[in-house]
Amino acid sequence: MIKVYGIANCDTVKKARNWLDAQGLSYEFHDYKKAGVPEALLPQWQAALGWELLLNRSGTTWRKLDEAVRAAVVDAAAAAALMRAQPSVIKRPLVDWGDGRLSLGFKPEQFEALQHG
Repeated sequence: MIKVYGIANCDTVKKARNWLDAQGLSYEFHDYKKAGVPEALLPQWQAALGWELLLNRSGTTWRKLDEAVRAAVVDAAAAAALMRAQPSVIKRPLVDWGDGRLSLGFKPEQFEALQHG
């Protein structure tokens, strides 16, 4: 089962979900705002993708953070603490394709390739 992690009102998440719907692919949606960050999965995501890639430094949430908070994110532990406290700093969507593969963000050509393994 495909699992999509993100925030319901995020435009990129909406595009990804619309693409999955258009392909007739069933998936489960996990909303960080309602259900929080899956505590057990965050270390796995960091190991698979790298905390630097997982942390969205170009988003509004990151830019609104105090400079001292941003400066303190220097390693995986600090990034994980921030992601737990501010789930909106996680790049979206994060998709678990159900077979061990993970992807971040949305590009139709990327999803097309991932859909077909």
